Amino acid sequence: MNRLSRRIRGLDPALLQLVALTVVIFGAMAVLNPQKFLRPYVFESITYVAPELGLLSIAMMLAMLTGGIDLSVIGIANLSGIVAGLFFHAYGGAHGPGLMHMGVGPVLAGIGMALGVGLVAGAINGLLVSRARITPILATIGSGQIFTGIALVLTGGPAIVGFPAAWGAIGNGRLFGVAAPLLVFLAVAALVMVLLTRTSFGIALKLIGTNMRAATFAGLRTSRTVFFSYMLSGVLASIAGIILSGRTNAAKSDYGVSYLLEAVLIAVLGGTNPAGGRGSVPGIILALLALMLLSSGLQLMRFSNFLVDFIWGAFLLLSIALNALRTRR
Repeated sequence: MNRLSRRIRGLDPALLQLVALTVVIFGAMAVLNPQKFLRPYVFESITYVAPELGLLSIAMMLAMLTGGIDLSVIGIANLSGIVAGLFFHAYGGAHGPGLMHMGVGPVLAGIGMALGVGLVAGAINGLLVSRARITPILATIGSGQIFTGIALVLTGGPAIVGFPAAWGAIGNGRLFGVAAPLLVFLAVAALVMVLLTRTSFGIALKLIGTNMRAATFAGLRTSRTVFFSYMLSGVLASIAGIILSGRTNAAKSDYGVSYLLEAVLIAVLGGTNPAGGRGSVPGIILALLALMLLSSGLQLMRFSNFLVDFIWGAFLLLSIALNALRTRR
């Protein structure tokens, strides 16, 4: 018993607060609307919708660890899906069996193209921040508008509808009875967690966010590390774009616009310091679970979307205030 209590006291207080918040939200939604909220399909739907938002939140966290931010993740995600969709339509035709029953090879090529878009877009952000020394919020707002503009030019405005069945399985399929998007998210989250906790790159990210000048004097290659962090953020955004386009069977320049605020909120609520130096994947997962439970409960109770946006904004301000208070202490 004493050993268990010592382990509990040794846990991160922010993670313990998130666990408590998740339990409170689940209990409140279960009490307020038990007939609808406790149905299995509610939790099943979360396993399909949450992964894309979780990936965007981890991408946001990576940028925040260095004291920056990446507001272009939605533009990167949509552009990745659009580029893949245009390739599939050009290769197999806009409609018909040639598109739906496309082989594994072309689908893998589409995945490679989507990830390539994320890699290049992330590299552009990294160069703007690490080499051109542009403030991250301004650099990524501008680049995000460029990526969205490119997507609009490529599509002419309407959504690209129709993807191969194998592509759709990434967003809607199951493997061993578990939602495929959830498995993708957990695999990526595990890799990022290892990267941040077990490699010199992850340690350097946190040191740079804590004190850039001290990290430079310590001999860390700060510019290169920041550059790679934005490249990784872009790749994660493109994976989210793959899942989103696979789940909806479509890709458009303005899909998932509301995800931007939610990704920032989840990152901050998960314990990421907007000023840099602190953040963890477990915190992101717990914050994602808490907000998905809250969002599902509010939607089942038919709350207005405007009220839901108000709640997200209030959560974000409260999270930033608590982070600032914790940092002072």
